[in-house]
Amino acid sequence: MKTTDSQTLPAPPRLITTLVAGFDTITNHIALILFPIGLDLFIWLTPHLRLKWLIDVLVSDAVFQSMSVAPDAETAAILQSARELWSLIAERFNLLAALRSYPVGIPSLMASILPMETPIGNPSLIDVTSFGNALLLFLVLTIAGLIMGTLYFSMVAQAALSGQGYWRRSLAEWLWASSQVILLALVWVILFVSVSIPASCAISITAVAGISVGQCGILLYGGFLLWMIFLLLFSSHGIFVNRYKVWPSVKQGIRITNMTLPTTSLFFVSVLVLTQGLDLLWRIPSEDSWLMLVGLMGHAFVTTGLLAASFIYYRDAGQWVQSLKNQSEQHDET
Repeated sequence: MKTTDSQTLPAPPRLITTLVAGFDTITNHIALILFPIGLDLFIWLTPHLRLKWLIDVLVSDAVFQSMSVAPDAETAAILQSARELWSLIAERFNLLAALRSYPVGIPSLMASILPMETPIGNPSLIDVTSFGNALLLFLVLTIAGLIMGTLYFSMVAQAALSGQGYWRRSLAEWLWASSQVILLALVWVILFVSVSIPASCAISITAVAGISVGQCGILLYGGFLLWMIFLLLFSSHGIFVNRYKVWPSVKQGIRITNMTLPTTSLFFVSVLVLTQGLDLLWRIPSEDSWLMLVGLMGHAFVTTGLLAASFIYYRDAGQWVQSLKNQSEQHDET
């Protein structure tokens, strides 16, 4: 009986087969890479929304308060280094990078590079000088990124799983899927805030006991956050593959991850290595060179292909988990 069951047990999803299928999907539907290319060009060539004035004000206030508490030479040197670092960040930061939203969004190479130059000259700079306006712009851009990312995810999922008429179904379900994605983003925010607030209090308390204890607390907190992110990586896929609402999609994603932990871990490690490794190649051209377009196209193809592979993996892993459940129920009945 056990031998027969083991023979009928389907094989779990295979990594190489899944990755090849994902890239084959994008090769057959190459227009899908226009989403990330378009977002990168928008962030790169349009006027940049900066927060330089706001960041400089916040940093200056923080430095002044720190110097009033500990006005020694060592503290002054550390604060000066921190001030220079934040000044560099303020120079490059572009609020348009918020269009690269999470957990659903269009991948963007320029959102990580934050270029200061373009092939057509220096971009126009718009400095946002109000905290209220900055927050409002961030929320609007993030929601816009989630909505456009929903259409992108839906089209890639339909192209990977059905291959025909994917744009019609994606457009028909765009409004419903966008509402679920926005709710999912709120769930992510609530989860991370609910974890971060008590964790920050605990780290502050442990830091009083000594630097080493505080560092251990930070490491534990970081490790827990990484584990939580890992469990939630498939949280959005059920919305696009099975048309689940938010909570069933989150539960199914966690269930698949737990039931296929070795293969899922290997899949995400492979995705991380491919994206981060190839990003080093895509960044070789300078910011003010049109050769950067080659990097943008390469980045768009790879990231879209990997996204398609993730939908294929999610579908196959879900079928495998369901077959295990059905077989277990048959055992219970017999």
